[in-house]
Amino acid sequence: MQQGFTERDWKLFRSKIAGWQEAYMDRLNQEYMELLKEDINPADKFWRLEKRIRNDKKKTGVQVDMRRSMLISNITSLIYEDAIRLEDLEEFSEELKETVRLYMRIS
Repeated sequence: MQQGFTERDWKLFRSKIAGWQEAYMDRLNQEYMELLKEDINPADKFWRLEKRIRNDKKKTGVQVDMRRSMLISNITSLIYEDAIRLEDLEEFSEELKETVRLYMRIS
């Protein structure tokens, strides 16, 4: 175990991250479509959408730094961004789940 997680946790994260990101980006796309349906000036729609995408593409749910040392930080970011929930960590080790809970209390 290192830094509050196991090698199995790291491998499990690597296997799950793409699916989590796909689901998160699908939800973002739905939100973008709702924004485009709003009855407002087309230029306002464009600039609101551009701002949303600019901000969203920086999120872990869209683009992740796949370094082992970033595992706990990535998971907590995904939770804060509402890309995943604590329940999504069911298969992970108790050490990882406890580390994430502790990290979230401190942050």
